[in-house]
Amino acid sequence: MELRQLRYFVRVVELGSMSRAAVDLDVGQPALSQQIGRLEGELSTRLLQRTSKGVSPTEAGLAFFQQAQLALRHADEAARAAQRSRLSGSVSVGLPPTTASVLGLPLMLAVRERYPEVRLHLVESLSGHLSAMLNARQLDLAVLFDTDPGRRWSMTPLVEERLYLIRARGGGKPLPPKVRLAHVGDLPLIMPSGSHGLRATLEAAVAAGRLRRLLPMEIDSLAMLMDAVRAGIGCTIQPRAALARFSDAERYFDVAEIADARLRRLNSLCSLSDDELSPAALAVRVALADCARQLVGAGHWGGAQWSHHEA
Repeated sequence: MELRQLRYFVRVVELGSMSRAAVDLDVGQPALSQQIGRLEGELSTRLLQRTSKGVSPTEAGLAFFQQAQLALRHADEAARAAQRSRLSGSVSVGLPPTTASVLGLPLMLAVRERYPEVRLHLVESLSGHLSAMLNARQLDLAVLFDTDPGRRWSMTPLVEERLYLIRARGGGKPLPPKVRLAHVGDLPLIMPSGSHGLRATLEAAVAAGRLRRLLPMEIDSLAMLMDAVRAGIGCTIQPRAALARFSDAERYFDVAEIADARLRRLNSLCSLSDDELSPAALAVRVALADCARQLVGAGHWGGAQWSHHEA
């Protein structure tokens, strides 16, 4: 008797139909019927009977169904226990501050739940610093914005974020819902320095549109940068995630979406090559992508969408 046969039988009983179960299990109906027949042969008893509405378990089949469900639950629990005990060690993950403000806590909770023996080491820093750390093998994984295809990384597009002009509330007449990047050049801007991904994205957009060069004040700390914006020293261009750590952001900031259709920030999940990653790091990489997908799907990652570039 095989676990596969138990799974097939349980699904047939649950759906009350051989044909529906075959579609659900992605197997041919003749193969499904053959496996059920072998199971009945091993047990020397009839488990299913045909009815006008499909199939239903016999008295013996119903008793077997209940025990088969229990056996499958135990098998699944055994597999999960084996996986948890196999996955151990330390995994280092780098997150930029805006991404960390949305993704950091859900990732911690997911790894703790899925892989309690894995020690997660999170590093929050601007993307330029994380890129250097990944190159130096100081990180296993990192979410980056400026990804050089020449580097020997494994890279998966993750999330695309719209960008917004953000300024202190009360700093002038209310912002319109959307503004063009061409109209931002005259404003006093505060941005990270040129080695970081968001700045590189903006500079590339300015060059492509032949717009006036940005000459912002430079602050390489998201917390300090947003404090400066809140104090009215200048405006910034950031994804909406930059406001995630402000529980009352609407009280302090005006926000307008940058309307240029191609101006998006791509969050890419980068890592060392697969053959350099431990099984624990490979598992955390999957967990991180799952968390991002769930946050976007649930609307908890403002201004973001799952990347269309995803393979």
